[in-house]
Amino acid sequence: MAGTLNKVMLIGHTGDEVKMKYFEGGNSIGRFPLATNEEYVNRTTGERVSNTEWHNCVVRNKAAEVCEKYLHKGDKVYIEGRIKSRQWTTEDGQQRYTTEIQVQEFTFLTPKGDSNNTSNSNAQQPSRPAVNAAPAQSAQTASTPAQNVEEEDDLPF
Repeated sequence: MAGTLNKVMLIGHTGDEVKMKYFEGGNSIGRFPLATNEEYVNRTTGERVSNTEWHNCVVRNKAAEVCEKYLHKGDKVYIEGRIKSRQWTTEDGQQRYTTEIQVQEFTFLTPKGDSNNTSNSNAQQPSRPAVNAAPAQSAQTASTPAQNVEEEDDLPF
């Protein structure tokens, strides 16, 4: 194989609100933790085991603002992106490392009105969009999953 691929697809629940950081020139970064769960039955004991894996997700610019507005703690979301590792030195001289998911696309999966955040009026919220968060492209909206099901029902076969 001549090329390489760095692609991540996750479906999980957010562990916190989106934390935003704004920069000069209008750029911004949003960060949020995403939990994915794995469940299986231990063959020797017969008990059900559940493991949770936490992912540090990073989204940029307009897509970050969309996430900040519509994505709340506990919401289910589908994301696509790339794995990126970073390292830095703390003030006391220690080397730190982190691995992040650089979000390129996402789709909100929690139905409108089912969000855990009750401080906003969900009655006037527009439908949650699917967004392409690629740096060279602006945020785009797509039909909600419920609308996709209706379109699939119209197929002639």
